Amino acid sequence: MQVATTGLVLRQVKVGEADRILTILTPDLGVVSASARGSLRMKSALFSATGLFCYSEFTLTSGRSHYFVDTAQVKKVFHGISASIEGMALASYMAEIAAELSPAPPEADAQLRLLLNCLYMISERHYPCAQLKAIYELRALTLAGYMPDVLACAGCGKYDGGEFYLDPVEGRLLCADCAEKARHITNLDNGALYALRHICLAEDKKLFGFKISPESLQELSRTSEQYTLAHLEHGLKSLDFLKSVLE
Repeated sequence: MQVATTGLVLRQVKVGEADRILTILTPDLGVVSASARGSLRMKSALFSATGLFCYSEFTLTSGRSHYFVDTAQVKKVFHGISASIEGMALASYMAEIAAELSPAPPEADAQLRLLLNCLYMISERHYPCAQLKAIYELRALTLAGYMPDVLACAGCGKYDGGEFYLDPVEGRLLCADCAEKARHITNLDNGALYALRHICLAEDKKLFGFKISPESLQELSRTSEQYTLAHLEHGLKSLDFLKSVLE
């Protein structure tokens, strides 16, 4: 059966001399594996549209275990990503998270739009990498059904004032007093707490519209990373590389 869809290439693996196996995030099929035969040949009609982080229109034929790419046409290439090693590392990390979450429709459409917006921001260098990293981590997990309880302290109901603790496993907030009683060390200052709530709750069009100090961003980035790893339940190779280039 042949299907037409749009999709973002999350991963590519060379097979033989000229073939690639692609991992593609699509809005209506979710994450699929597809063989792009001959796509590594410069003269191939598939060459440009099947590259890493290409957003393309695909015609796919379903096989027993994966799809085959019949045609592909580029819709968007994020040229600015490859301009820096930090951009490539961050994009690779986001793509690995998307592949791990492996969203099914209709969630896949929202996850695809989020990732496309983040890749655009990386390409255009509008925000620090650490801020985009935290935005993607928390929003992707929220869309996947893992949104933390960000409204108030789970112990006493306190909304703000002072530092808070986000439990990376249980996803609940504790104020400084309740965190101390539970023998936890706070990991969010006021700025990081505001950003956490904004990322999880804001409308899509306002997602990137907040400012944060370097000190608060450091806490937010560390906490969002811990939360992500706790819910994915294992480490990510791309994260190790990303941290090595951001240090």
